[in-house]
Amino acid sequence: MSSEIRREVVFASSPDEVWEALTDADRLAEWFANDVELDPRPGGEGIFRWDDGAERHAVVEEAEAPHRFAFEWADPGEAATTSVQFTLEEVPEGTRLTVVESAPAGPRACMAEWAWAAELQALAGPVRARVR
Repeated sequence: MSSEIRREVVFASSPDEVWEALTDADRLAEWFANDVELDPRPGGEGIFRWDDGAERHAVVEEAEAPHRFAFEWADPGEAATTSVQFTLEEVPEGTRLTVVESAPAGPRACMAEWAWAAELQALAGPVRARVR
């Protein structure tokens, strides 16, 4: 059984600017993980590391700039993966970003729900700062 976590936010930025913040390793390190290695092409691999020792390994499933970016990821050595999809849509106010993570039901899904709310709030700073 899996759980779907869905978050949506609108940024006063272009889709290209938001895309860069989602797919460039240096930009991801500004708001998401503390250390990021990422090949943002389909089939590309990524490693996300946080200062608390957490680490997740990813494989990019889709990269359709600047509209859709998706990957599967998991903790090292863990068989169960979760799917993360970012969809960007240009709107009059800027860009609507929708994030959907499909995770196994249980504590991880609850943690992901909270984490995406915090991460998207953190993304607002670097995206706005780059626009000004």
